[in-house]
Amino acid sequence: MILETARAASALKSRGTERRETRYDSAGMSRAQMQQAHFRFYAELNDLLPLPRRGLRFTHAFEAVASLKDAIEAFGVPHTEVDLILANGEPAVFSHLLRDGDRISVYPVFRSLDLAPLTHLQPRSESEMRFVLDTHLGKLAAHLRMLGFDSLYGHDCRDEELAQISAGEQRTLLSRDRGLLKRSLVTRGYVVRAAEPREQLVEVLRRFNLSGSVVPFRRCLDCNSLLQVVSKDLISHRLPPETRKHYNEFHICSGCNRLYWKGSHYQRMASLIERMIESVKPGCPEGTRSLSTLT
Repeated sequence: MILETARAASALKSRGTERRETRYDSAGMSRAQMQQAHFRFYAELNDLLPLPRRGLRFTHAFEAVASLKDAIEAFGVPHTEVDLILANGEPAVFSHLLRDGDRISVYPVFRSLDLAPLTHLQPRSESEMRFVLDTHLGKLAAHLRMLGFDSLYGHDCRDEELAQISAGEQRTLLSRDRGLLKRSLVTRGYVVRAAEPREQLVEVLRRFNLSGSVVPFRRCLDCNSLLQVVSKDLISHRLPPETRKHYNEFHICSGCNRLYWKGSHYQRMASLIERMIESVKPGCPEGTRSLSTLT
C-alpha cells in the first residue's frame, strides 16, 4: 500500500510538471495544437517591427483563421507600407488566408527594382502626387507646399475625415499614427518615421521619388492654394513702405489672398531647396539624407 501510494504521488507530480511546462495561448490552447506560419520582413519595414523580429525570419503561432493583412498589421506594419507579399514563393494578396506551415515574405515599395511581372499591392499614381497629412504634421505640410506639392492639412481633422479624404480624393495619407493607416478605407499612405520636420521632408521625397517633381514657391504655405502673379499697382496699398520701395514682383494666393514676394530670405530658401533636391536624387547615398549640414 505504501509503495502504491508513493507511485501514485510520483505520477501526479510528473503530470503536474508536464502541465506546467506546456505553454498555452490566451484562449487556453497549447502552442503544440496551434498552427504556425513563418514571417520575414525586408528593408525599411523592419523599422516598424519590435527589435527582436527585425532582419530575421520568425514564427507566428495562430489559432483562428486570419488574413495576411490582419497578421501583418498585428506585428505593427500598416498595409499601406507593403507592396509585395510572397506566400511560399508565390505572390499573394492581403486577403490570402494563413495556413499552417506558410512561409511569408513581406516587402516594401521598391524604388529602383522593377517588379512588373509580380503583383503590386500599392496603387500606382498616374497623375501628380497629392497628400493629406494628419494633425501632427503641420510643419511638414508647409514644407511640402513650399516645394509645390498639393498637401491638405487641418489641425482639427478627425481620423475618420482624414481616411475619407484620402480615399475619396486618392491622396496619400501621411501620418505617424499606425492605427490610422491600418484602416481598410485607406489604400494610399505612409508612416513618417522621422520626428524633425526637415528630416520628415527628406524622408517623404525619397520614399516617393519626388526630386524631379519639385516646383518651389507656387503654393500658399497657409492654405495650399496656387499662387498667381499680381500687379504691384493692385496691391500697393497692402505693402509695407520698404517692401513697396524695393520690390516690384508679387504673387497672391488664389485662396486666402496672402501676398508673396522675393524678400531677403528667398535666396537662402532657394539655395537650401536646391541642395536638398540633390541630396535625395536616386543614387545619392542614404547618408546624405540629413539636412543638418544644409542649413
